[in-house]
Amino acid sequence: MSEFKFEIEEKLLVLSENEKGWTKELNRVSFNGAEAKWDIRMWSPDHTKMGKGITLTQEEFLVILDAFRRR
Repeated sequence: MSEFKFEIEEKLLVLSENEKGWTKELNRVSFNGAEAKWDIRMWSPDHTKMGKGITLTQEEFLVILDAFRRR
């Protein structure tokens, strides 16, 4: 089994923090050396562990931004 790698290329926004210090963040993250995507998920305080989250391509992220701007 190959090793799973990730790199937070750009830290953008902390949305919230729980009582254990984990933070829900919006970042640009590269998984397994691929192009970085927009990523929303929970991270441990040292960013070595992550929870389940959602990743979005640039196009998907722009669709969401456009929807919010229209409100």
